Amino acid sequence: MERYKEWAEAQLGKARAKMAWVSEKNRHRIPYTTDGNGDYDDRADESREWSLDDGLNWWTNGFWGGIMWLLYQDTKDPKYMEIARFSERKLEKCFQDFYGLHHDVGFMFQPTAVADWRLTGDRDARRTAMHAANLLAGRFNPAGRFIRAWNEVGDSDTRGWAIIDCLFNISLLYWASEESGDPRFRQIAMLHADTVMEHFIRPDGSVFHIVEFDPESGKMVRSHGGQGFGEGSSWTRGQGWALYGFANSYAHTGKQEYLDTARKVAAYCVPHIPESGIIPVDFRQPEDVKWEDSCGACVIAGGLLELAKFLPEAGREALTEPAFRILKAIADTRADWTGDCDAIVQGCSAAYHADRHHFTMVYADYYFLEALYKLAGADIHMW
Repeated sequence: MERYKEWAEAQLGKARAKMAWVSEKNRHRIPYTTDGNGDYDDRADESREWSLDDGLNWWTNGFWGGIMWLLYQDTKDPKYMEIARFSERKLEKCFQDFYGLHHDVGFMFQPTAVADWRLTGDRDARRTAMHAANLLAGRFNPAGRFIRAWNEVGDSDTRGWAIIDCLFNISLLYWASEESGDPRFRQIAMLHADTVMEHFIRPDGSVFHIVEFDPESGKMVRSHGGQGFGEGSSWTRGQGWALYGFANSYAHTGKQEYLDTARKVAAYCVPHIPESGIIPVDFRQPEDVKWEDSCGACVIAGGLLELAKFLPEAGREALTEPAFRILKAIADTRADWTGDCDAIVQGCSAAYHADRHHFTMVYADYYFLEALYKLAGADIHMW
């Protein structure tokens, strides 16, 4: 394990050097991706005309602050706290607008407000996080025992839709129960996780992205291909959400079935990781399609490392080695350590059928850095 730690620390050294200037350059932005010049955009730019959920409500807007809190926890440099709080204060405005907020309030406020409260004891951050947790709990459908995904999506009736991504968002509910002593948040999170176990995880450990339920009766209607290749395929970032998400649920509850399910998903993922470590958008995409997703790769790597913490020492290497293979492939072939681009991780894809592939996404950098800290042995507890 020492060789992994030494390698990870070397990569973190490069990351610290790059983020020192990238953070200053973007201290008054909430970025998502980079433009043709390598400069970050700004989802907090209120002079632009955004749709309801594309601007300040954009679902990835918590990850820039999350990167800053990772760096603050590492370096203790107060500038990272200041930049993280800029995001946090900006995101509070989303509560006032309300429309556009959905299940991803966990991704928005867990790595910002919850991290702030844990690291600094700031009571405003605690209030913000509890507000977000209440909004997430309010999306629970008791008939189907699931948290509703999204709001309106085009002409589709999404009242009964649940998605695998939300298994990660429910970490906010676990935190809210632990923080407040109110078991309702944990109960909702566990009921949702139980539904995911029953309806999302296939016998071979592959995962559905979207499952539709009848919103009145709660009965399963069908699955949808979502952001993967198609119905019945295996969207890789969704595999990461399931793997890491069930490991998180086990960490918060100690429920053995969650650990068993995380291991089942891992047992599917590991043999499908190419020797190169470069992860496709979908593990079941056609062989002649070369689209990849470095972001999904980083989520899977982080999930493998999180799961490894709960296994006997003899079983950890079987998960640590493929996680290392993924991270090394990113660091060696898909990372920009130069001053030419604000982002580190390149080669990301939001969805298989999207018009655009192989660009940068801020949450790829977050999960890459988080996984490097885990591999280096740092005590990182964000979720």
